[in-house]
This record gives sequence, structure tokens and C-alpha cells, in this order.
Amino acid sequence: MEKQEEIKYYQIAYNELIRFTNEAFLRMGFEPEQAAIATQNLIRADVRGIDSHGIARLNGYIRLVKSNRINPKAKTFIEHESPSTATLNGNKGVGLVVGDVAMKLAIEKAKTAGTGWVAVNNSNHFGIAANYAMMALEQDMIGIAMTNASALVAPTFSKSKMLGTNPICYAFPSGTEAPFIADFATTTAANGKLEILQRENQNTPDGWVQDEIGNPSTDAHILKKGGALLPLGGDKTHGGHKGFALGSIVDILTGVLSGASFGPWVPPFPAYVPMPENMPGEGIGHFFGAMRIDAFQPAATFKSRMDLWLKTFRNASAIENKHQPLVPGDIERTFTQQRINQGVPIIENVYQDILQLADELNITPLKTI
Repeated sequence: MEKQEEIKYYQIAYNELIRFTNEAFLRMGFEPEQAAIATQNLIRADVRGIDSHGIARLNGYIRLVKSNRINPKAKTFIEHESPSTATLNGNKGVGLVVGDVAMKLAIEKAKTAGTGWVAVNNSNHFGIAANYAMMALEQDMIGIAMTNASALVAPTFSKSKMLGTNPICYAFPSGTEAPFIADFATTTAANGKLEILQRENQNTPDGWVQDEIGNPSTDAHILKKGGALLPLGGDKTHGGHKGFALGSIVDILTGVLSGASFGPWVPPFPAYVPMPENMPGEGIGHFFGAMRIDAFQPAATFKSRMDLWLKTFRNASAIENKHQPLVPGDIERTFTQQRINQGVPIIENVYQDILQLADELNITPLKTI
């Protein structure tokens, strides 16, 4: 059996990632406040262990700015609103900033109306959904965030790529227990997970992807060969039709409702991929919600009850020889504690890509620990 080549990682301090990324956004024409927001929301993915959506994506954002698909000076504006709702035009801004603006608006509306809901059009990739849902926790609110994405996913029984990975995040506040934060793609795996496997020269597990004619595959490069990701659950037998339904719900709320593009017309993240023809809306779409706890019951009562729920589920009986059951958000919290203190591991090909970017933008390269 052929010996697999050892994969090299570079350990980078959290503050060093922040420094480099902020300088990159500033070099691309972002105002300091927007650069800081974009930086925090991008690097939070690395800190939370979502390596596919952190600094590995920085070069992609830079290319989108250079191709005029992201406007670093964008000013968002409200197209339509009611006391509890709004439709926000991102004005081709970077989603990392547009999402921040939209979630703050949802929170402000919830403060007066009990709940706030904001649909967004004309935006771009917004990183991880948890960035925005978690903003509600500090206000004793439930936070909701979702986005559509470019079509890489085949509906159940189809070989056509029609939907994006279309992630959803729900964040619920708590008292003394760590909060519940469920952030997940509506596919069996996000495209970024394929990119990680490609960097590591690994195949995918069964049920992640299919080839161009709809046959099961484990080729991590299959999307480049006409294949598709599968909805959450995989095939029909394993509940893939439910994942298809979830992804469709996200697409309708973020795309159809907002006025953004949807389905196969959602703009691709790589700047070199041509934009779809006859797009029915503007840019990528997002949807945000904030629900004030005390609009339903006293916040202290809810958080106490939530603590009981969290303790009960965290103490559920473990299967023999398995680790203790986890609540959504537990793994990411552990990563956050470790990586803030010990640094973030960056795989070699991403590190080399960032070195080239540093040279291109005339920025001091990332320093390793």
C-alpha cells in the first residue's frame, strides 16, 4: 500500500491572523470600521474550527473585489420595511459586513416589536452563519441566520446542480450553561469540506457526492467533473429528500423573498467562474431573525429552563466506548478556547497561498508561532 504523504500545518497566533486579514481588507479599499468587521467575521470561522470558511477564503474575497463583484465602499440601504421587518439591499458589499448590518437591524426591530426579520439581496458570501445568529445572544434574544449559495447541490432524484449548501444557524441564550448554537449546511457536507479533503488528498465518505450522471462517488474533486453535492441525508433512503426540503426553504427565504437570485442563478464564489445568465434577482441573499425572549416569557425564566435542557442533554447516557453526548456549539466552543490560546493550524497549501497574497498586496507575511 502506497504511503500517504504527511500533511504539514503552520501554527498562527489568533492576533496575527487578525492583523494580516485586517491589513488585506484595508489594502483593498475597505474603510477601517468595515475592514475590522469583515476581519472578525472571517477569522471567527478559523477560531471555531470551521477551517473551510476562514482565512482560506481570504484570497477569494480579494479576487471578488478585483473583479468588481464586491464593492469595498458599499453602503447598504433599506428597500422596504415594516415595524418588525425589512428588506435590505447590500449594494454589492461583502457579506461579512452586510450580514453584520442586517442582523443589527433585526435586533433593533426586535427591541421594539418583539421580533425582527431582515431579508437581504445584492450581497456576497457572508462566511459562517453563526457570526450573525450569535449576535442576538448578548441581547437575551434567539438569533437566526441563513444564506443561499451558488448551485452545487442536486435535488433528490436529479443530476442537475440547482441549490447551494444553504446553511442555517439558530442560537439560543442560556444562563450558566454554554448556549445552544446549531450552525449547519443543508447538505451532507459543505463544499468547504470537499476543499479540505482535496488539500489533504483524501476521498469523501459515502453519501456526500454523486457524479455527473447521478451515481454515488467518493471523489473529492467530483464537482470539477460535473458532479454534485447531495442534500443532507444523502439519497432518498437516508432522508435526502428532507435535506432537499431544508435547502429549498433557505433558498426561498433568502432568495425569492428578498429579491436576490436563487436556485441555479446564485452567483458563484470563485471570481473566475462566469456569472449565471438571466439572473432573476440581485446577488446572493440572506435572511436574519431576532426574537426577544421576554416577548414570550421572562428572560430569566427561559434561561433557567434552557440551562436545565442543556444539562439534561449533555448528561445523556453515552454509548459504550463513545465520548459524552454533545450539544450543538460544544465542539466549536472547545476549538475557540484552544485556538485563541494556542493558535490556529493552517494547512501548507493555504499558508503558501497567503504568502503569495502578502507579496501581491505588500503586507508583512503571516508569522508562525
